[in-house]
Amino acid sequence: MPVHADTITLRTRGNTEVLDLTESVSDIVRESGIATGQLTLMVTGSTAAITTTEFEPGLVERDLAVALEGIAPEDGYYLHEETWGDDNGHSHVRASLIGPSLALPVVEGRIPLGTWQQVVLIDMDTRTRSRTIVATVVGE
Repeated sequence: MPVHADTITLRTRGNTEVLDLTESVSDIVRESGIATGQLTLMVTGSTAAITTTEFEPGLVERDLAVALEGIAPEDGYYLHEETWGDDNGHSHVRASLIGPSLALPVVEGRIPLGTWQQVVLIDMDTRTRSRTIVATVVGE
């Protein structure tokens, strides 16, 4: 069974920044030559997540930031911060809730996303980072 692997590397600014990966991910699927199968994405690191949503620059970022603040407040108490002396305990919790990976079907050589649906990276750390997304396409 054919397998194609690739990576996407980018700089992020953190603080619930949402980045649209759809074009890069679609390019990887197209370059794989796989018509039917599965795409798996994973961001390395423990303070970022991958999901799908309607990507609206600024609007989704604010809505997600407000929602995540209600679940894992930035000024909450986190043992992680006490142990390591840093300020990103909430970032780890938020990223864990959404998750570091995403599996999507490949149908007729593309990802069948909805009209307003994009693949996004959400960086929840408190500072800029270099992020690597590992992509694997498997199928025929």
